[in-house]
Amino acid sequence: MPTARTDGTELYYEADGEGETVALVPDLGLGAWQWGWQHAALAGPYEVLVFDARGTGRSSSPKGPYTVEMLAADLEAVLADHRSHGVHLVGAGLGGMVALRYAREYSRATTMTLIGTSSGGPRSRLPSEPRERLFAPRDDLDALHESLGALFSADFLADQPDVIDGIVEWRASGDADRPGWEAQNAAFEAFDASDWLYEVTIPTLVIHGRDDRIVPLENGQRLADGLPRGTFETYAGAGHGVWIERSRPVNDRLAAHLEDGTETT
Repeated sequence: MPTARTDGTELYYEADGEGETVALVPDLGLGAWQWGWQHAALAGPYEVLVFDARGTGRSSSPKGPYTVEMLAADLEAVLADHRSHGVHLVGAGLGGMVALRYAREYSRATTMTLIGTSSGGPRSRLPSEPRERLFAPRDDLDALHESLGALFSADFLADQPDVIDGIVEWRASGDADRPGWEAQNAAFEAFDASDWLYEVTIPTLVIHGRDDRIVPLENGQRLADGLPRGTFETYAGAGHGVWIERSRPVNDRLAAHLEDGTETT
């Protein structure tokens, strides 16, 4: 089991496939299960790396609060331990914030894909209630099921009952507990990249579900507009978990973005 260590914190990760590394950076409180749809599509042409953020799953859960800077340093510890170079970053929600900070502070990233992400700051204040609804105790399957209403559209919940049942089981075994969630949420709430987005010059694809209740659509548009090489893509009828709800078109668009980035590096 590969484990990176930094400041006494152990960070669990896995890598599979060949080629350039695609690092999948997790959203607030969610385990590595969230990337199963992308892992299946990308592993082979690329090496796909997933990990549990501090406070989640098989990684350590030091006392919070955490910061995005701290989580970006964790990502660097994982990539350094794996000896990765020329990394494509894909982050959702909090993971997108971490990817942004990482791309500013470290030199390994060649492209980014940011999903359901905000640059934070006073112009992008996000309501806390939808995020709070996403958390549920791991030992309460009914609450975990109900909480998915914050992540997915009503249509997806109704049309994919078997998928939803599987997600509930994965969340029960791999998501953050309450202290870990709160520590990560503190990082989410404090993040503000609004003054330095222009410094992040790598090609960046910004993806957003138009019905995202956790990070409203206008946040994604503002983020893409603030990035020198940002491109904005939206998906009608999809919620915050657009990379799961619309996995096929999102994966196709992601693959094209990665291919373009590979050709220009």
